Amino acid sequence: MSSLKNKYSEKVKKSLQDKFGYPNPMMIPGMTKIVISMGLAEASKDKNAIQDCVNELTMLSGQKPVLTRSTKSVAGFKLREGQIIGAKVTLRGKRMYDFMERFFCIVCPRIRDFRGFPTKGDGRGCYSLGIDDQQIFPEINLDKVKRTQGMNITFVTTAKTDAECYQLLLELGLPFKKEAVA
Repeated sequence: MSSLKNKYSEKVKKSLQDKFGYPNPMMIPGMTKIVISMGLAEASKDKNAIQDCVNELTMLSGQKPVLTRSTKSVAGFKLREGQIIGAKVTLRGKRMYDFMERFFCIVCPRIRDFRGFPTKGDGRGCYSLGIDDQQIFPEINLDKVKRTQGMNITFVTTAKTDAECYQLLLELGLPFKKEAVA
């Protein structure tokens, strides 16, 4: 079993129970899934660039991504119906915990001028963050990267509020910005 999953079941659940005072242990928030998505802006015009992005997303997630396609044509954006516009991966279970452990312990310290992620969630217990450059992941070979590509990572939890989600992710190890003391 993953060490992060052990940490969740042994320490984090007890800490959340003490902090929020849940009457039922099934009400304690947990992780549901992680969704990693990449928009393929100008890369969508080139088949080789699409394949490079898919390969990079496969390397860092451990499974093959799903290509997302446009549903409408928009002439102003030179977008045609059915054109590939992105790729996404949904991680659950062991792969989710493995990715979280690598992201928290290895990838976040490699981000340039990193001071922590903002503490604002979506209001329903999920947290999303954006990364500007995929080269911070150690799985990606820097010699083969042709263009920098950003990605969005969404942590979906069973928490009902942002405070519960924030506390869950903080105790699991996600580095948030330190609150300014006035």
